[in-house]
Amino acid sequence: MKAKDIHKVTIIGAGFVGSTTAYTLMLSGLFSELVLIDVNETKARGEAMDLNHGIPFAKPIKIYQGTYADSKGSDLVIITAGANQREGETRMDLVHKNTSVFRDIIRQLLKYIHSGDTLLLVVTNPVDVLTYVTWKLSGFPAGHVLGSGTVLDTARFRYLIGEHVGVDTRNIHGYILGEHGDSELPAWSLTSIAGMPIDVYCRISGECRDDRTRDELFNHVKNAAYEIIKAKGATYFAVALAVQRISEAIMRDENSILTVSSVLKGQYGLNDLAISVPTIVGREGIKRVIEAPVSEKEMNLLRKSADTLKNIIKELKL
Repeated sequence: MKAKDIHKVTIIGAGFVGSTTAYTLMLSGLFSELVLIDVNETKARGEAMDLNHGIPFAKPIKIYQGTYADSKGSDLVIITAGANQREGETRMDLVHKNTSVFRDIIRQLLKYIHSGDTLLLVVTNPVDVLTYVTWKLSGFPAGHVLGSGTVLDTARFRYLIGEHVGVDTRNIHGYILGEHGDSELPAWSLTSIAGMPIDVYCRISGECRDDRTRDELFNHVKNAAYEIIKAKGATYFAVALAVQRISEAIMRDENSILTVSSVLKGQYGLNDLAISVPTIVGREGIKRVIEAPVSEKEMNLLRKSADTLKNIIKELKL
């Protein structure tokens, strides 16, 4: 295999999310080389060994536990390392602990990767803040740093709407915007089924359930992670699939519209923060942030969400 034909990904963090992401990417066939890096080298080595034993059932790929030096030549570096969210703890409670972790990660990475060659995808929570931290510390162009944002929240939103109206989730379009966390908001004004606004679809189909209000549905989206953590200790399956979806958009240059966490420079009247809004994602990372015509109420909620993130960023004194 020629070097130019090798598509390489490095995953930093071999915990639940990192190892499950490695598994989904192994099955995806997107990459021919995958490096796992973790402070617990034994854990990363064990995960790599376990994954390698499944390669006969998947597409050819080289998987190994490595060091930061092995990140050199990566098309994509996915950062999942950091403290885990515990029961009763918000994503924002993690910010100071994980910012400290990220300072070391970015310092080590910059010895071996360059913005012209590598994109950085942040998954660790609080993902919007840490996406901004990664952008500031790396010095990479804003388009080369993105976070997993509300891609998973949006999937949860579509799934629950599908359950509510009795339609395949793939035929539902809608977005969760803002912080990946407690101040996120549903963009009902952009939500459609079969090309129709959701209200129109419900009126003409007569199939929408009446026992669930919009607020109840959205609260299930917003609180899903807390419910899962309470039940099983961590979320990782759907997170890993969301990361795979973003990776596909990048590596296949799909120009897909995803609600990744993007560094904004004036879009929606917001500056100097990373937040989740509809964004065109392709091989160069963030190609364009789409300024969707949300309602006035939704715009006010997006500004409040942005203020929440800006206040946290100010405390970090980057």
